[in-house]
Amino acid sequence: MGERFVYRNGALVNRVTGEPMLTDAERAGPVATPMVMSDIPTYASPIDGTMITSRSQRREDLARNNCVEAGDMPSPTGGKIRNKAFAAKRGLQVSEEFR
Repeated sequence: MGERFVYRNGALVNRVTGEPMLTDAERAGPVATPMVMSDIPTYASPIDGTMITSRSQRREDLARNNCVEAGDMPSPTGGKIRNKAFAAKRGLQVSEEFR
């Protein structure tokens, strides 16, 4: 048999422990709310020039062209430049340890 409640001092309480009876909402805990994220601005894909108007189109464009976002993969050199020709062409400096 389940818990039994009685009415004491203006509230329903457990007959044995005196703990107040909880509502379904109180038992469930905090209310979960959805997170709303705005969509991305429209842009031309740098891969093939198609217009991208949503996050789903962006994911499809990356998958279709076998690409990933630059932020998704760590740099194999840890962001350090070691190729002198690459650095010279872009006006950058080769990292100290690769000179």
